[in-house]
Amino acid sequence: MSDEHINEFKFCPNCGSRNIKTKAGTHWTCPDCGYDLYNNDAAAVGLFLVVHGKLLVFRRVKDPQKGKLGLPGGFVNKDESLEEACIRECREEIGITPPVFSYLCSFPNTYPYKTLVYSTCDAFFYAEYKGTEEELLASIKTVDGEAENCQLVPINEFDPNEIAFESMRKAFAVLRKTCTMPL
Repeated sequence: MSDEHINEFKFCPNCGSRNIKTKAGTHWTCPDCGYDLYNNDAAAVGLFLVVHGKLLVFRRVKDPQKGKLGLPGGFVNKDESLEEACIRECREEIGITPPVFSYLCSFPNTYPYKTLVYSTCDAFFYAEYKGTEEELLASIKTVDGEAENCQLVPINEFDPNEIAFESMRKAFAVLRKTCTMPL
């Protein structure tokens, strides 16, 4: 998919006109009916779940970035807070209700899906699991088929190039710099 065809409509969603105009892939206008739509950033969340200096990660089963390392997380639903989305996504992806967690940081990102490229603002949270590594791994149930091969990776030995998205790599750098837990 070439950049000039990203996020373009061929017809106005309101009146069906072929005169729809796309500006910067995020703003559509129709001179025939006055349709005017801005596609602003979508909110998404991710959770860094750490136990004894190790980070819980999994291999992404689906595109985008299939096979790369991911974190529990995803898009925020309508009428849902960032925190509620973080809890829901963890339950959906790994079958765990996360322990008390704190906001870490946020970064912009792009998320290509089928014929659209979503601009997102990814908010990251951090939680420290108080049990053992064995307890955490035993409690994981990959529920919705988005995650496989959940594993705990020592943070200091972790290769950030394996992380699926640029926003996650940047947030991982913040995690390493700012968290007070023993790494």
